[in-house]
Amino acid sequence: PVIRASADLRNKYSEISRIAHTTNQPVFITKNGQGDLAVMSIAQYDKLLEKINLYSKKVYTSFKL
Repeated sequence: PVIRASADLRNKYSEISRIAHTTNQPVFITKNGQGDLAVMSIAQYDKLLEKINLYSKKVYTSFKL
C-alpha cells in the first residue's frame, strides 16, 4: 500500500491524486504517525460501492431462504 503523511495532501496533492488514479488503490494518509484517512479516486470508490451492494444482496438473499 501507498502511505503518505498528512502534510503531503497540501504539498503534494497532484502526486497523491496521480497515484490513486494510476494504481486504482487507496492512498493511506497518516497523522502523527498513525493511520487517519484513505484517499481513492471517485471511479474506484464507485466500484467499491458496487461490490458492497452486490455482496449485501447476496447475503440478504441467502438468509431469506
